[in-house]
Formats: sequence, structure tokens, C-alpha cells
Amino acid sequence: MSFELMQASIKKAEKYISENAPQVQKGKYRQRYHFMGQCGWINDPNGLIYFKGQYHFFYQFNPYSGFWSQMYWGHAVSSDLVHWTYLPIALGPSEEYDNHPEGGCFSGSAVIKDDKLYLIYTGTANHGNGFVQTQNVAFSEDGIHFTKYENNPVILPPADVPTDYFRDPKVWEHDGSYYLVCGAQRGGCAQALLYKSKDLYHWQYVNVLLESRGEWGYMWECPDFFPMKDKWVFMCSPMGCKERTTVYFVGDFDYHTGKFFYTVTGELDWGFDFYAPQTFVDGNGRRLMVGWANEWDWMPFWKDWGPTYQEGWCGSFGIPREVKMNDDLTLSTTPAQEIMSLRTNPAHVDRVRVDHAETRLLAGDGIAFNVNFKIDMQNTTARQLQLLLRVDNARGLEVVCSFDFAHSEFRIDRSKGDNWSKGISRSPLKIDKNTMIDVEIFSDQSSVEIFINKGRIVHSMNIFADDHQSGIFVKTANDDGIVTLRDVNGYGLKSCFE
Repeated sequence: MSFELMQASIKKAEKYISENAPQVQKGKYRQRYHFMGQCGWINDPNGLIYFKGQYHFFYQFNPYSGFWSQMYWGHAVSSDLVHWTYLPIALGPSEEYDNHPEGGCFSGSAVIKDDKLYLIYTGTANHGNGFVQTQNVAFSEDGIHFTKYENNPVILPPADVPTDYFRDPKVWEHDGSYYLVCGAQRGGCAQALLYKSKDLYHWQYVNVLLESRGEWGYMWECPDFFPMKDKWVFMCSPMGCKERTTVYFVGDFDYHTGKFFYTVTGELDWGFDFYAPQTFVDGNGRRLMVGWANEWDWMPFWKDWGPTYQEGWCGSFGIPREVKMNDDLTLSTTPAQEIMSLRTNPAHVDRVRVDHAETRLLAGDGIAFNVNFKIDMQNTTARQLQLLLRVDNARGLEVVCSFDFAHSEFRIDRSKGDNWSKGISRSPLKIDKNTMIDVEIFSDQSSVEIFINKGRIVHSMNIFADDHQSGIFVKTANDDGIVTLRDVNGYGLKSCFE
């Protein structure tokens, strides 16, 4: 009966999608090459995995509206990380442990066992005494149609953990056993709990993998834990850490005790719109990462949940990124090489001399584009370089990206970007007069992602700009000095939804 209940839930949602997606996909803010749902709301990437020669994206999904509500798992596959085929919804609310209007099938991960694909996810329900979050299993022979395990839930919240702060399992296999890290809370502080299993159905609690004493917030959403070189990386999206949307910790892990000891911390993305990333290893051995190109803080303050809500959708993913560890144990993330296949109409200039007058850069239509260049610090005397994106001078609209050499800081100010968005993201910017600063920009219909120094610094921001905002300029800021740019390349980026 359980299988029939879920299939009925999925069938109803699929009918709604087929009837409404064609109109929703006409929305003027829809992305051109970033992954989106067919309609409705999406948030966290789930179950990212390379299975039987294809990349699988699962995602938190409310097909019925452009705001968060009862959660399903949407599903799509790709052979190239760029062009996606939507598959039937993988999971839908149907059981007493995951069926509630403000609950459902929350985030989780995927693992392959005996050539089958298993999904481990958080079920959220409320039976009158508050929300209860549990960990559950579903499995599939073909990677498309899933059956929930008849004896779910497989992990219940520990007695001293609030039942509504126990979610987002990330699973992996090691030496014939399966391990799972799950976000939790004790005493008002964030924790990551570690579990172990031989069969994915019966789990044993091991230890508190890592915990906050208050300095890292009150809950870690969507924890991820993986080896890299001879170290381990823990990443999460912390709640209660103000502007921090995604952080990482690098250190050592002891399988025998289940304890992680970190020595290095950092920010994966300094922008406002990168949250709940998940990593996986593909068929080429790359550690790839995908994040939700959004975050929660701005939403409760706006009754319409943003401009795209009015078009019947909300949410996209950031471009897939490759994760690498630097010699100093910090992490860098760079755009997956496959995105470059969308480049068209290249424009190249060897050298650009920038002063206080605006200099136009050419890149496609100025909306969906890729620009990269190097800032030659040896031949730069100005205190600041401003990169202006999505400019419409007639209406005074622009996104201002400032390379502040005098104060070793990079900023993106989107306050004049679209008559809706607010805020200035900031990050340190290491300045060395003897080197170049490497800059890579990816713009889409409603987002900007900027990678500096091969992904050591990344800022991801949503800007809900229209087609009239297509100017790209550089200038110095109230300064008699100059900035020298080298090897300036601009490209248009083709849509992957045509």
C-alpha cells in the first residue's frame, strides 16, 4: 500500500507540472544555463551521484507554487552536466513519517549498493506535538522509480536532540560499511552526528563527529563529509552565523572513534546566494559540488518571496564546481569544465588600460555571458577597480563589483541591480604587487557568480535583471591612477533549455 500511496502523490504532481510548466517557462527571469525545476519551487540539491554513466540531480521541490511548502524530490539526469532531462518525481510525501503540509521528504543523499541506487532522506511530519524529523531509506533498481523501505524510519532522533533539529543525512561507503553524518542540535548548539551500518537499514550511533560551542551557530544544515588528499573536509550551511552561508573545516578523521579534528576553516562562497551544497565524485574522479543559488534570510521579509514567485517558480542551482585542496589546506572551487562548452562568439583583447572613464567589455548579449581577465598589479596604480555588470544607464541600474586594492577587499553591491535586491557582499582580497589577480565571471538571466584567483574566493549573487540591463564596463573609482587588464576574454553563453 505504501508504494501505491506515493505513486498517487507523484502522479498528481506530475499532472500539475505537465499542465503548468509550459507557461511558467516563459518567465522573463528564468535562467538560461543554470539548472532549474520545470516549475514551482526548488531548494537544496539532494542525492547528487554519478550512476550508470549519468549524472543524477535530485532536489527539494514544491511543484505547485513558487514558494516553499510540502517537499518532494525532483529528479533529472545528464550525460554532460549541462543539458538535463527531467525524470518523474523520485519521492513524494505519503507516509506517517513524511506526510505533512509543512514537512515531507526533506534533504538527503544517495549511494550505490549491489548495483541499486539508494536514497537516504529526512522525513518530516507533525502529529500534534511538534515536528519530528527522522532518517529514511528508499531504493531503486533502475535509478528512476523508487520504493520506500517498509520499516522506515531507520534512524530516530536521539533523546536529547530536539525532534525538529535532526536532518539532512550524507552517506558514504568505506571498507564494506556505510557511514552517515546528520545535522543535529544539543543545548542550542550545532552538532554533526555520525552513524554506521552494514546494510543501509540498521544503523548504529558512533559519536558526535563535530560540534559547535556557539561559535559556529545553532544548526548545521546539509552537512557533507569527504576525504581529500590525506585530509578530511566537513562542510555545511550554518544557521545563526549571520552572513556565512557555507563554510568548511579541514582536518583529520579517526574511523575508530568517529571523531573529526579540524585545523583549517574557510568560506566556500562569500556571496548571499549559495547554500546547502553537496559534493560527489564523478566517473573521472573529480570532486564536484552543486549548491542552491539562494538562501533563506531574505525571504520572510518579503510577502511575495521575490520577483520569480510571480512567474510561478523560485530557485536554481549554481553552476557545478570542482573542489580542489590547496597546499595550505584551504579549498578552491572552480566552474566545471563542461560549462565552457556553452561558449560562443569569443572576443579577445590582449591589454586594456582602465581609467576613470567607463570602458566597455564585450561578451555575448551582456546577459548570459562569461568574462575572464587578469589584473596586472605591477602596472596598476589606482586604488580601486570597479567592474559594472548588468548596466542600464538610462535607469541607473547596475551591479557594482569593487576590487579595493587599498583595503584588500572585494565587494559586490547589488543595491542598484534590479529595484528589488539589497546588500553588499564582502571578502578579503590578498594583494601582491608582483602578481596577477585572476578573475572569472559567469552571468545568467538572474544571477552572477565571480571566481577570483582560481576559485580561492567566490561570490554568488542573484540579481533579477531584465533584458535591457546588458552593459559591461570597467573603470577606476574617483582615482587618477590606472588599472591594467591582461588577456581579456568575453563569450556569450548558449541556453541549455532550447
